[in-house]
Amino acid sequence: MKVIDKIAWIRIENGAILSTRSHGRDVYYLPGGKREPGESDLATLVREIDEELRVEIVPESVTPVGTFEARAHGHADGTTVRMTCYAADYRGVPTVSNEIAELAWLGYADRHRVSPVDQIIFDRLHDGGQLA
Repeated sequence: MKVIDKIAWIRIENGAILSTRSHGRDVYYLPGGKREPGESDLATLVREIDEELRVEIVPESVTPVGTFEARAHGHADGTTVRMTCYAADYRGVPTVSNEIAELAWLGYADRHRVSPVDQIIFDRLHDGGQLA
């Protein structure tokens, strides 16, 4: 089985979570991405969020949320995504950049619009009272 290792940012404001949709994709994903060789989780998070949304993660505010696994959306059967998620404060205004076509603040009612691993995360955040 192939595992895709990703780092993701969980940002919840007013009961909604920040999500992104890449060009050519039909579902939303939490912002973040794959680690470069030798890169730490923090370095990956900071780099990916700057590349995708043009905001600066505040490193001292980064806190782990959890690691989640599910079938990788848009990949061959037997491919799993392992997403290690972090919450963090940021500086700036989220703006689409690079491969990102759209950003959206989604609530639990939008669960059907996100990838399988994000659906698991939505469930956990909703059960915890964080996602409305």
